Amino acid sequence: MVTSAQATARTSTSASGAHMMDTSLDPVRPAVASKEMKRQFDDLQLGSIELFCLAAELGSFTAAAVAAGVTPPAVSRTVQRLEERLGVRLFVRTTRQIRLTDEGRVYFEQSRGALAQLVDAERQISGQQAAPAGRLRISLPTPYAHYRVLPVLPAFRERYPEVEIDVHISNRNVDFADDTYDLSVRGRAPDDSNLIARKLEDAELVVVATPGYLRRAGTPQSLEDLLRHECIQFERPSSGRRIPWTFRVNGEDTDIVTAGSYAASEDILGGATLVRAGAGLFQTYRFVVEQDLRDGTLVEVLKDYGGSTRPFVLLYPSARHVSRRVRAFVDFLVEKFSA
Repeated sequence: MVTSAQATARTSTSASGAHMMDTSLDPVRPAVASKEMKRQFDDLQLGSIELFCLAAELGSFTAAAVAAGVTPPAVSRTVQRLEERLGVRLFVRTTRQIRLTDEGRVYFEQSRGALAQLVDAERQISGQQAAPAGRLRISLPTPYAHYRVLPVLPAFRERYPEVEIDVHISNRNVDFADDTYDLSVRGRAPDDSNLIARKLEDAELVVVATPGYLRRAGTPQSLEDLLRHECIQFERPSSGRRIPWTFRVNGEDTDIVTAGSYAASEDILGGATLVRAGAGLFQTYRFVVEQDLRDGTLVEVLKDYGGSTRPFVLLYPSARHVSRRVRAFVDFLVEKFSA
């Protein structure tokens, strides 16, 4: 960016004929730069982008008009001018609804992020930093969502009522370059220098069963006994291979291949439902069944081989600018779960 303090180098000739570099300020360049900057800002039409984002979020020109305090035709004309300037269609319009095109979705996600950064910047320089606000999009794996994060979201919203939260529950890894999430929780930190990783906790693994199942099948006393029990297992969807259970043996984690008639495709909620129904033994995170253990509806077995853990890590892009709502949510989860 060229500013009024920028100097340009001009070549002059001294009396001796030697060439010298004149670094005095060029009075012409700032004026040219300011005109170019003004043209770029005029082309951006931030008000048009804001109306477009509002229509995309609300799914209606009418709803966007009400929210912005203008008429629906004004919103329609604004979006049309924006489309003409960009040379692409942003919405597919029908008599009943509007829907983003592929190009519109890309423009929406990029524009929404840019506008959010502008709002955060204004808050920071105007001293309005006490209240994080805006929409927060998070991706969570199934068990951690249901048993850890979702139960504490009301407390976060009570602390930060201006933050809206979109939760996506999925066990697949998040590609922050393509997806539009602000942060995610996963079972490990990837080798990616573009991400910041904050460990939330090491979740302990336990093996449980119902008292009724143990009365019928007996209580296992050793790892070899698992071969004579129904073990509710996980299968990897890509290969169909069953995931072994992990135990602490002589101070080290040891994987044991178990047998059983039940398999849940990496669905801890499904496995938890099966074990509560008395289907067999199940290895899962303690936080999934801690209420059942307190109530006595499930019993922990093979305690002598317990102690194995799995990490849960909070991930978010390491961009220079991290919004206040992301920082607030990161600090909140670390406060709740980090030892």
